[in-house]
Amino acid sequence: PLGFTDHVALENEEWNPWDADEKNELAASQQRYEAHLKMIKYARSHLEPTSLRVQIWGKAAIGLYLWEHIFGGHLEPADVTAQWREGSQKAGKTHFSFLTGPSVVPGYFSVEAEHVVLVLNGREPAKISYATQWLHYAQTLMETRKIQHVAVVLLGNERCNNAWIQPYLKRNGGFVNLLFVTYDCAFVNEEDIFQWPLGVATYRSFPVVEPSWSMLHDPRSHLCNFLGTVYRNSSRETLIKILKQDGLDKLCWIGAREQWQPQETNESFKNYQDALMQSDLTLCPVGINTECYRIYEACSYGSLPVIEDVMTPGDCGNSSMYHSAPLQLLKTTGAPFIFIKDWKELPAILEKEKKMSLQEKIQRRKKLLEWYRNFKAWMRQKFISTLENSFLPSDKG
Repeated sequence: PLGFTDHVALENEEWNPWDADEKNELAASQQRYEAHLKMIKYARSHLEPTSLRVQIWGKAAIGLYLWEHIFGGHLEPADVTAQWREGSQKAGKTHFSFLTGPSVVPGYFSVEAEHVVLVLNGREPAKISYATQWLHYAQTLMETRKIQHVAVVLLGNERCNNAWIQPYLKRNGGFVNLLFVTYDCAFVNEEDIFQWPLGVATYRSFPVVEPSWSMLHDPRSHLCNFLGTVYRNSSRETLIKILKQDGLDKLCWIGAREQWQPQETNESFKNYQDALMQSDLTLCPVGINTECYRIYEACSYGSLPVIEDVMTPGDCGNSSMYHSAPLQLLKTTGAPFIFIKDWKELPAILEKEKKMSLQEKIQRRKKLLEWYRNFKAWMRQKFISTLENSFLPSDKG
Protein backbone atom coordinates (compact mmCIF):
# COMPACT_ATOMS: atom_id res chain seq x y z
CA PRO A 1 0.00 0.00 0.00
CA LEU A 2 1.17 3.54 -0.66
CA GLY A 3 2.49 5.49 2.29
CA PHE A 4 0.98 8.88 2.96
CA THR A 5 3.92 10.70 1.35
CA ASP A 6 3.76 8.58 -1.85
CA HIS A 7 0.08 9.29 -2.06
CA VAL A 8 0.73 13.02 -1.87
CA ALA A 9 3.52 12.83 -4.45
CA LEU A 10 1.17 11.26 -6.99
CA GLU A 11 -1.02 14.36 -6.94
CA ASN A 12 -0.42 17.24 -9.30
CA GLU A 13 2.84 18.91 -8.17
CA GLU A 14 1.18 22.32 -8.13
CA TRP A 15 -1.20 21.08 -5.51
CA ASN A 16 1.35 19.41 -3.28
CA PRO A 17 0.69 20.59 0.31
CA TRP A 18 4.27 19.95 1.46
CA ASP A 19 7.29 21.97 0.30
CA ALA A 20 10.83 20.57 0.54
CA ASP A 21 11.87 21.03 4.17
CA GLU A 22 8.35 20.22 5.28
CA LYS A 23 8.53 17.11 3.13
CA ASN A 24 11.66 16.07 5.01
CA GLU A 25 10.05 16.75 8.34
CA LEU A 26 7.02 14.75 7.25
CA ALA A 27 9.22 11.97 5.87
CA ALA A 28 11.12 11.72 9.16
CA SER A 29 7.95 11.35 11.16
CA GLN A 30 6.59 8.95 8.55
CA GLN A 31 9.79 6.88 8.96
CA ARG A 32 9.47 6.75 12.75
CA TYR A 33 5.91 5.70 12.32
CA GLU A 34 6.73 3.08 9.68
CA ALA A 35 9.57 1.69 11.79
CA HIS A 36 7.01 1.22 14.53
CA LEU A 37 4.66 -0.57 12.12
CA LYS A 38 7.52 -2.77 10.87
CA MET A 39 8.23 -3.79 14.43
CA ILE A 40 4.63 -4.78 14.94
CA LYS A 41 4.60 -6.69 11.63
CA TYR A 42 7.85 -8.44 12.56
CA ALA A 43 6.49 -9.45 15.95
CA ARG A 44 3.44 -10.77 14.13
CA SER A 45 5.31 -12.76 11.52
CA HIS A 46 6.33 -15.11 14.34
CA LEU A 47 2.75 -16.20 14.71
CA GLU A 48 1.63 -19.09 12.55
CA PRO A 49 0.70 -17.67 9.13
CA THR A 50 -2.98 -18.15 9.91
CA SER A 51 -5.36 -16.00 8.05
CA LEU A 52 -8.07 -14.56 10.22
CA ARG A 53 -11.45 -13.73 8.72
CA VAL A 54 -13.38 -11.12 10.63
CA GLN A 55 -16.86 -9.84 9.88
CA ILE A 56 -17.77 -6.45 11.34
CA TRP A 57 -21.50 -5.87 11.82
CA GLY A 58 -22.04 -2.11 11.91
CA LYS A 59 -25.22 -1.58 13.91
CA ALA A 60 -24.34 1.91 15.19
CA ALA A 61 -23.13 5.01 13.34
CA ILE A 62 -19.67 4.83 14.97
CA GLY A 63 -19.12 1.77 12.77
CA LEU A 64 -18.70 4.19 9.86
CA TYR A 65 -16.01 6.08 11.75
CA LEU A 66 -14.23 2.78 12.34
CA TRP A 67 -14.52 1.61 8.74
CA GLU A 68 -14.27 4.76 6.61
CA HIS A 69 -12.13 7.05 8.78
CA ILE A 70 -9.88 4.72 10.78
CA PHE A 71 -9.63 1.83 8.29
CA GLY A 72 -9.90 4.08 5.23
CA GLY A 73 -12.31 1.47 3.83
CA HIS A 74 -15.02 1.90 1.18
CA LEU A 75 -18.63 0.76 1.06
CA GLU A 76 -20.82 -0.36 -1.82
CA PRO A 77 -23.22 1.11 -2.77
CA ALA A 78 -21.86 4.57 -1.92
CA ASP A 79 -25.39 5.83 -1.16
CA VAL A 80 -25.58 6.31 2.63
CA THR A 81 -29.33 5.61 2.65
CA ALA A 82 -28.98 2.15 1.05
CA GLN A 83 -30.62 -0.77 2.91
CA TRP A 84 -27.45 -2.84 2.71
CA ARG A 85 -23.83 -1.71 2.34
CA GLU A 86 -20.64 -3.73 2.47
CA GLY A 87 -16.91 -3.48 2.04
CA SER A 88 -13.78 -5.55 2.62
CA GLN A 89 -10.10 -5.03 3.32
CA LYS A 90 -7.05 -7.12 4.11
CA ALA A 91 -4.84 -5.92 6.94
CA GLY A 92 -1.93 -7.81 8.48
CA LYS A 93 -3.02 -11.44 8.62
CA THR A 94 -6.64 -10.53 8.72
CA HIS A 95 -9.32 -10.25 6.12
CA PHE A 96 -12.06 -7.86 7.26
CA SER A 97 -15.51 -7.51 5.80
CA PHE A 98 -17.90 -4.82 6.97
CA LEU A 99 -21.71 -4.95 6.76
CA THR A 100 -24.13 -2.19 7.61
CA GLY A 101 -27.60 -0.83 6.80
CA PRO A 102 -31.17 -1.37 8.03
CA SER A 103 -31.53 -4.74 6.31
CA VAL A 104 -28.67 -6.30 8.28
CA VAL A 105 -30.98 -8.11 10.71
CA PRO A 106 -30.19 -11.12 12.96
CA GLY A 107 -30.73 -14.37 11.07
CA TYR A 108 -31.30 -12.70 7.70
CA PHE A 109 -27.76 -12.50 6.33
CA SER A 110 -24.98 -15.03 5.97
CA VAL A 111 -22.39 -15.24 8.69
CA GLU A 112 -19.20 -15.69 6.68
CA ALA A 113 -16.51 -15.53 9.33
CA GLU A 114 -15.77 -17.31 12.57
CA HIS A 115 -14.80 -14.05 14.23
CA VAL A 116 -17.22 -11.19 14.62
CA VAL A 117 -16.97 -7.56 15.72
CA LEU A 118 -20.32 -6.12 16.73
CA VAL A 119 -20.61 -2.31 16.61
CA LEU A 120 -23.39 -1.29 18.99
CA ASN A 121 -25.03 1.80 20.46
CA GLY A 122 -25.43 1.76 24.25
CA ARG A 123 -26.26 5.39 24.76
CA GLU A 124 -29.79 5.06 26.19
CA PRO A 125 -32.26 2.34 27.26
CA ALA A 126 -33.99 1.92 23.85
CA LYS A 127 -30.63 1.51 22.10
CA ILE A 128 -29.42 -0.89 24.79
CA SER A 129 -32.39 -3.20 24.31
CA TYR A 130 -31.66 -3.29 20.56
CA ALA A 131 -27.98 -3.95 21.28
CA THR A 132 -28.81 -6.85 23.61
CA GLN A 133 -30.84 -8.53 20.84
CA TRP A 134 -27.66 -8.54 18.74
CA LEU A 135 -25.62 -9.87 21.64
CA HIS A 136 -28.10 -12.71 22.17
CA TYR A 137 -27.95 -13.53 18.47
CA ALA A 138 -24.14 -13.65 18.63
CA GLN A 139 -24.33 -15.80 21.75
CA THR A 140 -26.56 -18.33 19.95
CA LEU A 141 -24.06 -18.46 17.08
CA MET A 142 -21.27 -19.10 19.62
CA GLU A 143 -23.23 -21.88 21.32
CA THR A 144 -23.94 -23.59 17.98
CA ARG A 145 -20.23 -23.23 17.07
CA LYS A 146 -21.02 -21.07 14.02
CA ILE A 147 -18.61 -18.44 15.31
CA GLN A 148 -15.62 -18.62 17.66
CA HIS A 149 -14.93 -15.11 18.93
CA VAL A 150 -16.83 -11.90 19.47
CA ALA A 151 -15.51 -8.39 20.10
CA VAL A 152 -17.74 -5.37 20.71
CA VAL A 153 -17.19 -1.73 19.75
CA LEU A 154 -19.62 0.24 21.89
CA LEU A 155 -20.85 3.80 21.69
CA GLY A 156 -21.00 4.17 25.46
CA ASN A 157 -23.34 6.24 27.55
CA GLU A 158 -22.19 9.87 27.96
CA ARG A 159 -22.17 9.50 31.75
CA CYS A 160 -20.39 6.14 31.41
CA ASN A 161 -23.30 4.10 32.78
CA ASN A 162 -22.26 0.98 30.89
CA ALA A 163 -22.76 -1.63 33.61
CA TRP A 164 -25.34 -3.49 31.46
CA ILE A 165 -22.58 -4.83 29.16
CA GLN A 166 -20.49 -6.28 32.01
CA PRO A 167 -22.23 -9.70 32.29
CA TYR A 168 -21.58 -10.34 28.57
CA LEU A 169 -17.80 -10.06 28.95
CA LYS A 170 -15.74 -13.23 29.07
CA ARG A 171 -13.99 -12.05 32.24
CA ASN A 172 -17.42 -12.10 33.93
CA GLY A 173 -18.50 -15.48 32.58
CA GLY A 174 -19.94 -14.17 29.31
CA PHE A 175 -18.75 -14.70 25.73
CA VAL A 176 -17.41 -11.31 24.56
CA ASN A 177 -13.59 -11.47 24.33
CA LEU A 178 -12.84 -7.78 23.80
CA LEU A 179 -14.63 -4.50 24.36
CA PHE A 180 -13.73 -1.14 22.79
CA VAL A 181 -15.82 1.57 24.45
CA THR A 182 -16.13 5.34 23.93
CA TYR A 183 -15.55 7.97 26.64
CA ASP A 184 -13.38 7.58 29.75
CA CYS A 185 -15.18 4.51 30.98
CA ALA A 186 -13.93 3.50 34.45
CA PHE A 187 -13.58 -0.19 33.60
CA VAL A 188 -11.09 0.35 30.75
CA ASN A 189 -8.07 -1.80 31.69
CA GLU A 190 -6.02 -2.03 28.44
CA GLU A 191 -6.19 -5.86 28.69
CA ASP A 192 -9.57 -6.81 27.29
CA ILE A 193 -11.36 -3.44 27.63
CA PHE A 194 -10.01 -0.46 25.67
CA GLN A 195 -11.02 3.14 25.18
CA TRP A 196 -12.25 3.95 21.67
CA PRO A 197 -12.48 7.42 20.07
CA LEU A 198 -15.89 9.00 19.61
CA GLY A 199 -14.86 10.28 16.17
CA VAL A 200 -16.90 12.52 13.87
CA ALA A 201 -20.70 12.61 13.67
CA THR A 202 -21.12 9.98 10.97
CA TYR A 203 -24.86 9.92 11.78
CA ARG A 204 -24.89 13.42 10.28
CA SER A 205 -22.82 12.12 7.34
CA PHE A 206 -19.71 14.07 8.30
CA PRO A 207 -17.28 13.14 5.46
CA VAL A 208 -13.73 11.82 5.33
CA VAL A 209 -11.79 15.02 4.58
CA GLU A 210 -8.57 14.94 2.53
CA PRO A 211 -6.13 17.73 3.50
CA SER A 212 -5.60 20.18 0.65
CA TRP A 213 -3.07 22.89 -0.14
CA SER A 214 -5.49 25.67 0.73
CA MET A 215 -6.59 24.05 3.99
CA LEU A 216 -2.97 24.23 5.10
CA HIS A 217 -1.75 27.48 3.59
CA ASP A 218 -4.63 29.93 3.23
CA PRO A 219 -5.24 32.63 5.82
CA ARG A 220 -8.53 31.98 7.63
CA SER A 221 -11.09 34.73 8.11
CA HIS A 222 -11.93 33.94 11.76
CA LEU A 223 -9.83 33.45 14.88
CA CYS A 224 -12.26 30.92 16.29
CA ASN A 225 -15.68 29.33 15.94
CA PHE A 226 -18.38 27.89 18.12
CA LEU A 227 -21.55 26.59 16.48
CA GLY A 228 -23.78 24.71 18.82
CA THR A 229 -26.49 24.56 21.41
CA VAL A 230 -26.11 26.83 24.41
CA TYR A 231 -27.68 25.11 27.40
CA ARG A 232 -28.99 27.26 30.24
CA ASN A 233 -26.56 27.69 33.15
CA SER A 234 -23.83 25.78 31.37
CA SER A 235 -20.20 26.73 30.75
CA ARG A 236 -21.38 27.43 27.19
CA GLU A 237 -23.35 30.42 28.50
CA THR A 238 -20.19 31.66 30.23
CA LEU A 239 -18.25 31.20 27.01
CA ILE A 240 -20.68 33.29 24.95
CA LYS A 241 -20.69 36.02 27.66
CA ILE A 242 -16.90 36.22 27.69
CA LEU A 243 -16.74 36.46 23.90
CA LYS A 244 -19.36 39.22 23.86
CA GLN A 245 -17.95 41.36 26.65
CA ASP A 246 -14.53 41.63 25.01
CA GLY A 247 -16.03 42.14 21.54
CA LEU A 248 -14.29 38.91 20.57
CA ASP A 249 -17.49 37.60 19.03
CA LYS A 250 -16.68 39.92 16.09
CA LEU A 251 -13.48 37.97 15.39
CA CYS A 252 -15.07 34.56 15.83
CA TRP A 253 -17.78 32.69 13.96
CA ILE A 254 -20.44 32.16 16.60
CA GLY A 255 -23.73 30.45 15.84
CA ALA A 256 -25.53 29.67 19.05
CA ARG A 257 -28.92 28.00 19.20
CA GLU A 258 -31.10 27.14 22.19
CA GLN A 259 -32.34 23.78 21.00
CA TRP A 260 -30.31 20.74 20.00
CA GLN A 261 -31.09 19.52 16.45
CA PRO A 262 -30.23 15.93 15.63
CA GLN A 263 -30.64 16.29 11.88
CA GLU A 264 -28.74 18.99 10.09
CA THR A 265 -30.22 20.70 7.09
CA ASN A 266 -27.85 20.80 4.12
CA GLU A 267 -27.42 24.46 4.72
CA SER A 268 -26.63 24.28 8.42
CA PHE A 269 -24.12 21.52 7.72
CA LYS A 270 -22.40 23.47 4.95
CA ASN A 271 -22.30 26.44 7.31
CA TYR A 272 -20.65 24.31 10.00
CA GLN A 273 -18.01 22.96 7.61
CA ASP A 274 -17.27 26.49 6.41
CA ALA A 275 -16.87 27.64 10.00
CA LEU A 276 -14.32 24.87 10.67
CA MET A 277 -12.49 25.63 7.44
CA GLN A 278 -12.44 29.38 8.06
CA SER A 279 -11.28 29.39 11.72
CA ASP A 280 -7.88 28.84 13.25
CA LEU A 281 -9.41 27.56 16.49
CA THR A 282 -12.54 25.56 17.29
CA LEU A 283 -13.94 26.10 20.78
CA CYS A 284 -15.04 22.87 22.47
CA PRO A 285 -17.00 23.56 25.66
CA VAL A 286 -18.12 20.51 27.63
CA GLY A 287 -21.55 19.03 26.96
CA ILE A 288 -22.84 16.01 28.87
CA ASN A 289 -19.33 14.64 28.34
CA THR A 290 -16.05 16.46 27.71
CA GLU A 291 -15.41 14.43 24.55
CA CYS A 292 -17.50 15.51 21.58
CA TYR A 293 -17.67 15.01 17.80
CA ARG A 294 -16.58 18.62 17.30
CA ILE A 295 -13.03 17.79 18.46
CA TYR A 296 -12.49 15.26 15.66
CA GLU A 297 -14.38 17.32 13.10
CA ALA A 298 -12.12 20.32 13.81
CA CYS A 299 -9.03 18.09 13.40
CA SER A 300 -10.36 16.99 9.99
CA TYR A 301 -10.20 20.61 8.80
CA GLY A 302 -6.97 21.61 10.55
CA SER A 303 -8.78 23.90 13.02
CA LEU A 304 -7.14 23.56 16.44
CA PRO A 305 -9.50 22.40 19.23
CA VAL A 306 -9.54 24.55 22.37
CA ILE A 307 -10.89 22.14 24.94
CA GLU A 308 -12.53 22.81 28.27
CA ASP A 309 -10.58 20.19 30.16
CA VAL A 310 -12.91 19.35 33.03
CA MET A 311 -14.48 16.09 34.19
CA THR A 312 -18.24 15.95 33.64
CA PRO A 313 -20.65 14.49 36.26
CA GLY A 314 -21.34 10.75 36.11
CA ASP A 315 -19.25 7.59 36.29
CA CYS A 316 -16.49 8.49 33.84
CA GLY A 317 -12.83 8.68 34.80
CA ASN A 318 -10.76 6.94 37.48
CA SER A 319 -10.13 3.70 35.64
CA SER A 320 -7.41 1.41 36.94
CA MET A 321 -5.23 2.80 34.13
CA TYR A 322 -5.87 6.53 34.37
CA HIS A 323 -6.99 8.94 37.05
CA SER A 324 -9.91 11.30 37.01
CA ALA A 325 -8.96 13.35 33.99
CA PRO A 326 -11.04 13.35 30.82
CA LEU A 327 -9.89 12.56 27.25
CA GLN A 328 -7.26 10.02 28.27
CA LEU A 329 -7.09 8.51 24.81
CA LEU A 330 -6.36 11.86 23.16
CA LYS A 331 -3.88 12.92 25.82
CA THR A 332 -1.92 9.65 25.86
CA THR A 333 -1.50 9.86 22.07
CA GLY A 334 -0.13 13.40 22.39
CA ALA A 335 -2.97 15.44 20.88
CA PRO A 336 -1.53 18.93 20.20
CA PHE A 337 -4.66 20.76 21.43
CA ILE A 338 -5.07 23.77 23.71
CA PHE A 339 -6.50 22.54 27.03
CA ILE A 340 -8.03 25.11 29.41
CA LYS A 341 -9.77 24.82 32.76
CA ASP A 342 -11.94 27.91 32.45
CA TRP A 343 -13.21 30.05 29.57
CA LYS A 344 -11.78 33.10 31.38
CA GLU A 345 -8.46 31.97 29.87
CA LEU A 346 -9.84 32.51 26.35
CA PRO A 347 -9.24 36.26 25.86
CA ALA A 348 -5.50 35.81 26.50
CA ILE A 349 -5.39 32.90 24.04
CA LEU A 350 -7.14 34.97 21.37
CA GLU A 351 -4.78 37.91 21.97
CA LYS A 352 -1.87 35.58 21.28
CA GLU A 353 -3.64 34.30 18.14
CA LYS A 354 -3.90 37.82 16.73
CA LYS A 355 -0.13 38.17 16.91
CA MET A 356 0.64 34.81 15.28
CA SER A 357 2.08 34.88 11.77
CA LEU A 358 0.51 32.88 8.96
CA GLN A 359 3.72 30.83 8.77
CA GLU A 360 3.33 29.79 12.44
CA LYS A 361 -0.30 28.91 11.84
CA ILE A 362 0.64 26.79 8.82
CA GLN A 363 3.18 24.86 10.92
CA ARG A 364 0.56 24.34 13.62
CA ARG A 365 -2.04 23.08 11.12
CA LYS A 366 0.48 20.62 9.72
CA LYS A 367 1.29 19.33 13.15
CA LEU A 368 -2.42 18.92 13.91
CA LEU A 369 -3.26 17.17 10.62
CA GLU A 370 -0.27 14.91 10.93
CA TRP A 371 -1.11 14.00 14.52
CA TYR A 372 -4.69 13.19 13.49
CA ARG A 373 -3.54 11.02 10.58
CA ASN A 374 -1.14 9.12 12.85
CA PHE A 375 -3.80 8.83 15.56
CA LYS A 376 -6.21 7.09 13.16
CA ALA A 377 -3.44 4.80 11.86
CA TRP A 378 -2.43 3.99 15.42
CA MET A 379 -6.02 3.16 16.43
CA ARG A 380 -6.35 0.89 13.39
CA GLN A 381 -3.08 -0.85 14.21
CA LYS A 382 -4.00 -1.27 17.85
CA PHE A 383 -7.45 -2.59 16.94
CA ILE A 384 -6.03 -5.15 14.50
CA SER A 385 -3.20 -6.38 16.72
CA THR A 386 -5.55 -6.64 19.72
CA LEU A 387 -7.96 -8.78 17.68
CA GLU A 388 -5.16 -10.95 16.29
CA ASN A 389 -3.56 -11.48 19.68
CA SER A 390 -6.88 -12.45 21.14
CA PHE A 391 -8.40 -14.46 18.28
CA LEU A 392 -5.41 -16.28 16.74
CA PRO A 393 -4.22 -19.45 18.47
CA SER A 394 -1.05 -18.41 20.25
CA ASP A 395 2.09 -20.29 19.34
CA LYS A 396 3.16 -21.58 22.74
CA GLY A 397 5.55 -24.03 20.85
